[in-house]
Amino acid sequence: MILCCGESLIDMVPVKGVDGQNAFAPLSGGAIFNTAIALGRLEVPVQLLSGVSNDLFGTQLVAELLSSNVGTDLLVRSKRPTTLAFVRLTNGQAQYTFYDEKSAGRMMVSEDLPDIGADVSALYFGGISLCAEPAASAYENLAVEASERAVLMIDPNIRTSFIEDETAYRARLDRMLAAADIVKVSDEDLDWIIPADISFEEKVELLHQSGADIVIITKGGDGASAYMRGQPVVSVGVPKVTVIDTVGAGDTFNAGFLAQLHTLGCLNKEALRKVTGVEIEKALSYAARVAGVTVSRGGANPPTLAELS
Repeated sequence: MILCCGESLIDMVPVKGVDGQNAFAPLSGGAIFNTAIALGRLEVPVQLLSGVSNDLFGTQLVAELLSSNVGTDLLVRSKRPTTLAFVRLTNGQAQYTFYDEKSAGRMMVSEDLPDIGADVSALYFGGISLCAEPAASAYENLAVEASERAVLMIDPNIRTSFIEDETAYRARLDRMLAAADIVKVSDEDLDWIIPADISFEEKVELLHQSGADIVIITKGGDGASAYMRGQPVVSVGVPKVTVIDTVGAGDTFNAGFLAQLHTLGCLNKEALRKVTGVEIEKALSYAARVAGVTVSRGGANPPTLAELS
C-alpha cells in the first residue's frame, strides 16, 4: 500500500455566480490529497495521512476520499478549522492565497500520528505540509523513520509564499531529501533547492550524493527526465492535449509514476534498487499520460483507470 502524507485543504476556485458576479466554489484539494485521489482512481491501494477537521469542509474532504477509493483510517481528525486556499487563475496558471492559522492540518504533531502498518510499502511526502510547524516536523520525523523499511518519495513542490522560516525549511528539506529514495522536482524547484552557480547536471548529482537513487525532473511541456545512479538518463515527452488548466498536474504525474512502479512490482526497497531504465521509462510515460488527462479538463480532476483503457 502507498501512504500519502501531507496536506488536504479546500481550494476556493473563482467562478461566476448565477447573477454574473464573481464567486468562489469550494473544491477539495492540496498536493498530497490530489495525489492520493489520483492513486485511488487508478485502483492502487492507498491511504491518506493528514490532519482533517470535523467541520463541513473536513466532511467534504473525507467523502471525496472515500468516493475515489482512498482509505481514511489514518486521518487525524480534530475540531480545528480546515485550511482554505483561494485560487487565482491567470492563463491557466494557478496562484494561491492561504488561510492556515491553527488549522487541523497545520497543528498536527508527532504524538497525533497513528501507527504505520507493515503493509505500507511506500510513503509519499511534499507540498506545503513541509513548510509550517508543528506539522512539518511531524511529517519529517515520520519520513526519516519510515525510510528505513519503506520506499520514500518526495516532491517539495516549492511554494515560496508559504515559507515562513526559510532557514528552517531548507534544513528540514535537506534532511528529508537525504532520506528519500525518489525525489521529483521541477526545474524551477531544483534551482531553488540548489541555488549555486553550477550546471544542471551537477545539481542532480548533488541530490544523488545526498541520498536519492532516482531524481525526476519535470519541465512542463518539455516532458520529464529520470536520473539514476550509473544508468543513462531516461526522458519522455508529454502527450499533445489542449490545456484547460494545470491545477493538480504535478500531483497527478506523481500518482501515475508511483502507480506504474506498483504495477511493475518495483515499489519496495529491494526491487527499487534493481529497477531498470525500461521500467522507469514505462513509469514516466504512464505518469505523463495520466497528467495529460488532468490538464485537459478543469480543476484537479484525475482520470480513473477505466478512462485510460
